[in-house]
Amino acid sequence: MEEISPYIAATPSPASPAAVTKMRRERLVRLYSATEGDPMAVVPVLGNEGMTITAGSHTGKCIGIFTSGGDSQGMNAAVRAVVRMGSYVGCTMYFIKEGYQGMVDGNIEEATWKSVSGIIQMGGTVIGSARCEAFRSRSGRMKATCNLVQHGITDLVVIGGDGSLTGADVFREEWPSLLEDLFEEGKLTQEQYASSSRLNIVGLVGSIDNDFCGTDMTIGADSALHRIMEAVDAITTTAQSHQRTFVMELMGRHCGYLGLVTGLASEADFIFIPEWPAKVNWPEKMCGRLRRSREMGQRLNIILVTEGAIDVNGNPISAKDIQRVIEEELNQDVRITVLGHVQRGGKASAYDRILHVGTRMGAEAVLALMDSGADMPASVIGLSGNQIVRVPLVECVAKTKAVQKAMDHKKFELAQQLRGRSFLNNLAAYKKLSKLHPPATSCDPTGTTCVMPQRLAVMCVGAPAGGMNPTIRAFARLAMFQGYSVMGIYGGCTGAAKGEIKPIKWNELIGWSRDGGTYLGTNKETTTGLLPNIAAQFRRHRISGLVVVGGFEAYEATQELATARANHPEFCIPMTIIPCTISNNVPGTEFSLGADTALNEIAEMCDRIKQSALGTRKRVFIVETMGGYCGYLATLSALAGGADAAYIFEEPFNIEDLQNDVQHLASKIDRGVQRGLILRNENANANYTTNFIHQLFSEEGKECFTTRKNVLGHMQQGGRPSPFDRNMGMKMGSKALDWMILQMQNSAQPDGTVFTNRKESATLQGLKKRHTYFTPLQDLVKDTDYEHRMSYEKWWMKLRPLLRIMAQHKAAYEISSVQMLRIDSSSDVDQAPDTE
Repeated sequence: MEEISPYIAATPSPASPAAVTKMRRERLVRLYSATEGDPMAVVPVLGNEGMTITAGSHTGKCIGIFTSGGDSQGMNAAVRAVVRMGSYVGCTMYFIKEGYQGMVDGNIEEATWKSVSGIIQMGGTVIGSARCEAFRSRSGRMKATCNLVQHGITDLVVIGGDGSLTGADVFREEWPSLLEDLFEEGKLTQEQYASSSRLNIVGLVGSIDNDFCGTDMTIGADSALHRIMEAVDAITTTAQSHQRTFVMELMGRHCGYLGLVTGLASEADFIFIPEWPAKVNWPEKMCGRLRRSREMGQRLNIILVTEGAIDVNGNPISAKDIQRVIEEELNQDVRITVLGHVQRGGKASAYDRILHVGTRMGAEAVLALMDSGADMPASVIGLSGNQIVRVPLVECVAKTKAVQKAMDHKKFELAQQLRGRSFLNNLAAYKKLSKLHPPATSCDPTGTTCVMPQRLAVMCVGAPAGGMNPTIRAFARLAMFQGYSVMGIYGGCTGAAKGEIKPIKWNELIGWSRDGGTYLGTNKETTTGLLPNIAAQFRRHRISGLVVVGGFEAYEATQELATARANHPEFCIPMTIIPCTISNNVPGTEFSLGADTALNEIAEMCDRIKQSALGTRKRVFIVETMGGYCGYLATLSALAGGADAAYIFEEPFNIEDLQNDVQHLASKIDRGVQRGLILRNENANANYTTNFIHQLFSEEGKECFTTRKNVLGHMQQGGRPSPFDRNMGMKMGSKALDWMILQMQNSAQPDGTVFTNRKESATLQGLKKRHTYFTPLQDLVKDTDYEHRMSYEKWWMKLRPLLRIMAQHKAAYEISSVQMLRIDSSSDVDQAPDTE
């Protein structure tokens, strides 16, 4: 188990509302004071390792961007970010169309701000991708070099897989000799030769397979999971209707990431992936499992097989092989669905557009090029948790190839380890969660009578959010697997006071990963006035540990329980909170379950809103999001939707700001942009309401555009959990259980009961950059703005300037990437293929 250490945020003490407002206003003034007047004014930007980059300071530099290899959703978001950040720092931007083929053929054209308008949500790549045999020869690379030099391009952003990135690095190494040959042949002037002496390259990994070492997630992997989960969820209904078994073939080449994560998120009965080859007797084991599940009343079975699936002897396993075995041995109705290129298609998810991949990586790629020196190797912009990192390209490729080498030599355990700790954790969790019943040595088949004397309880408090059900399922099943019975508290704190508590059964949890909301029920009531009754029910049901899943209300309720320990010893048990709220406003964590699901819902609705105006030119939409006083949803949704502005409580605005935004939109529309999008957080300002802003834009912009408003409301809380939230919920439930068991072991009494009143036994499970921390609730008080129900610390506020830069506003942007001297694999945020 990972080391558990509390994260104590270095944040200011709570201040009065007036003081908080004053601090926010002062921060805003500092942020924009250097840019008054000119939207593209020169603004200092803190570079990596102390380097300072200023807007417009790199005039004269030329950057070429191309996409190569297989396409993936999110590439367009990255292209857009590269072009707009490059324009911001003063570079001349060029599209190199059709990948390396366009470089050889000279298919190069200048890219402008408008060139990338309206592409952020699109799948695929608008600048094309193609295989190029000519580039494999030196003569082809000489043509490419000549074409680049003729356009003054000495900086390249490469978006592709390991082959494309390797080719780019070889090209960079060979560049001086290619220049020399061209100069000797008289194809370059002395000035061109001298000014193009070095080629700088930065790579972005575009691959739905998530098979590249050095980044937690590749561009397109999350969107591919969305397409797969949509198909699996849809097939589930028809399979139940006819008691069918569906075999679904997924992409992934030699990487089982898509199959493994989908298997966890969809509760698949069986998965076949390359890194975990099936045993020789897999037909017997699979048929036995399917037969028992039908005898237990299960009406459907889902089997996932990736295209590179094999058995331990290296023999390939196909969907047709699996179908034939089931039909011959069980005489079941079996259907095959080959998703194929559907997995590459469709819109990019919110994650791939901005949250961590497309926009942030694209912007940082440009800044990494500006930071390049003569002795700096080619780098890849990667993701480590929520932190952007720069890692050496050559090292990443070498480690990626090491995985395949281990596979070729049938060293499958080594291959799993090279995929990273997160891959191993996912695989171990799947093996446990997919069982038909808990081990006989731990519990009875129902999971209600277990060997351990302690009982654990789980309840939801606050508004519903995607990810609650997957979290509860993972926590409960993994607890039963280790011999602990789990009590479900139905109806939140009021249900706890009324005694609405009963055991959760193993098979009762079937299908929970797929559904939004919570089957335990929830409400926003805290423990106020209910503590004596809750204590009595805890005593009656012999609760030894408590997990609370929810948002700020869950945070307050658990604090109240911990504070009441002196009067109610029943609360002297380990208790922890798993943050789950679309608002992402809980102190002690940078991520909350449910926020990714909500962001995808908002992005989808904003796409539809913009699409509605396709035949109506010059229209601006004002969209209101939820989030309470926390501007996370509005800010991140604005980045994902390509919005022009996002108004939030944390960044005060006045009538002058609104009027400036009207003028800014009018100016963009005059230059050919057809639609505008403004997002407003529901509590951004008590006076500048959504109606007010709509009326202001309607009046002040009536000579240039029409205005419409939309209040999205509770649709943001609906829908099935996103793949990210399903998988993250599983991980957080697992980590909560590990922490709970350790706490109970350390607090066990001679009679088998549990007693602890240490502050470390009442915690919140949070994610900070790339690690999990169980922070004592007592230590989080100083970081909590109770009046506005959110944390004082907000990492995402650093993305606000990026939003304005992407919308051609004035802003100061601080580089968020850091150098990594080695590739690490300890990320807790998602299913990383990193190596240790």
